[in-house]
Amino acid sequence: MSAFTKKLKRTIGRALPGPLYDVARFLYNHVTSAKLIFSLPPVPGLTFGKRLAFARRLARISQNVLCPHNQSQIIAFLSAFLALPPEKEGCIVEAGSYKGGSTAKFSIGARMVNRQLVAFDSFEGLPENLEPHEKSILGHSIENAFEGGRFCGTLEEVKANVSKYGEPDVCRYIQGWFDETMPDFSEKICAAYVDVDLASSTKTCLKYLYPLLIPGGVLVSQDGDFPLVIEVFDDDEFWENEVGCKKPHIEGLGSRKLLKIVKPVGQEDKAPA
Repeated sequence: MSAFTKKLKRTIGRALPGPLYDVARFLYNHVTSAKLIFSLPPVPGLTFGKRLAFARRLARISQNVLCPHNQSQIIAFLSAFLALPPEKEGCIVEAGSYKGGSTAKFSIGARMVNRQLVAFDSFEGLPENLEPHEKSILGHSIENAFEGGRFCGTLEEVKANVSKYGEPDVCRYIQGWFDETMPDFSEKICAAYVDVDLASSTKTCLKYLYPLLIPGGVLVSQDGDFPLVIEVFDDDEFWENEVGCKKPHIEGLGSRKLLKIVKPVGQEDKAPA
């Protein structure tokens, strides 16, 4: 969500009485979801009626679960993995679940294409860190925004939200700090969504998830507007020495919040040290 959009929402929230603001928010979520859901690629069985139902479900999640993303970011990732050929192997991975809003949304798409969604999270919030974040490239302050313990959603809370609004049967949860859980993960990944805020956590995700990404698979980061995260993605030595491959093309690097990598076909990775 841009700084302008956030400011506009705060202004509207102050100007409108509570009930009217709730109605405006309801309409915004539904209209935005409907508009975006019809931009999804062709999916077998995804009829007009089912697209409309999908849009309603996404809007309902945004209405009832605290989501620090906007619907366009979710739709971009849904579009990426829904467009993958069904014969392509791999699960869908989410790193950073917060309250489970994005998890619930991704689970609906995962169910449509019969893939498992694996959610990595500490379920204790962000780890303690000393990263000196100051300002997003989009202009808003992020100083003190990523202190240890921030953005905490418990495992029970996430599971409850996914059970109520998503497709819990396709979900698997891996609890713990990324540097302790990801090294033991070895399954093929067709798509990964990284929303972890910290540069250190981004490094861990790239180091252990990218080598498991199938050729043609997609990795998306929601943290592309944070300068320290940009430095990680743009670090050739990190890619070669720790991820085990040359830095791939990164769409949006240094210019937008949502970064996207499509893993080149034929790219070979070394196992992370």
